[in-house]
Amino acid sequence: MRFFDIGANLSHSAFSQDLPQTIERAREAGVARIVVTGTTVDESMAAIRIAEEFGLQATAGVHPHHARDCGPQTIPALRSLAAHPRIVAIGECGLDFNRNYSPHPDQERWFVAQLELGLSLNKPLFLHSRDAHPRVHEILKHHQVKRAVAHCFTGERDELRAYLELDLYVGITGWICDERRGRHLLDLVKEIPRERLVLETDAPYLTPRDLRPQPRARRNEPAFLPHIARTVARALGRPVEELAADTTRNAARLFGLHESGTASSAQRPLAA
Repeated sequence: MRFFDIGANLSHSAFSQDLPQTIERAREAGVARIVVTGTTVDESMAAIRIAEEFGLQATAGVHPHHARDCGPQTIPALRSLAAHPRIVAIGECGLDFNRNYSPHPDQERWFVAQLELGLSLNKPLFLHSRDAHPRVHEILKHHQVKRAVAHCFTGERDELRAYLELDLYVGITGWICDERRGRHLLDLVKEIPRERLVLETDAPYLTPRDLRPQPRARRNEPAFLPHIARTVARALGRPVEELAADTTRNAARLFGLHESGTASSAQRPLAA
């Protein structure tokens, strides 16, 4: 089986001491592809360096937590980074009305700016939404976004259906393994069309709660993606081998990648 982790924060300091070993464990577990998430301009640059060194892919974007730090050079910088062949999506971008580390107007301004950048470059969006539905859906619908993934989906049925109405991909993490907070996902995942489901760890966050033994410091890593996949497969009543093949194919389609891992024409910038 080959798995595709569409979102792992491998530039996080939690991996500073053993990143090569972390990636090797992932490959031994069957995780053949990983997208390294960019959350600021600097972190997006770090994601590119990691992707180059280990043959991975990456995203370039600014998380809504950091929207208040954006300025006139943010979008030009992201545009430049997005030209790198390892960058397959714009983001992590979106809205977070839970922690509110940045004012809502700042979040919306820079979400729309990144959304427009992605559209202009013909790159998919790697979306963040926390306690921000239906506003995220309204913005996506207004701008007629056609290619994006609802990263780390943890919402309710109305939010899921709103994303599916837009034909978005939906990312499922170890949240589904949490009997306290993620039980509802065991039913909701059945409503995600087979061709729209993708898997991710969001490492080092969201360690599967039912993983035994629990890793040191409860640090999540891409090697745990097969555990998440088995939980999803059980919920769907499908063989995990089939799920692995489907979600890997879906992720490659989302990011415009050939089976070789190189960019396809769908992922190349549009002509000026």
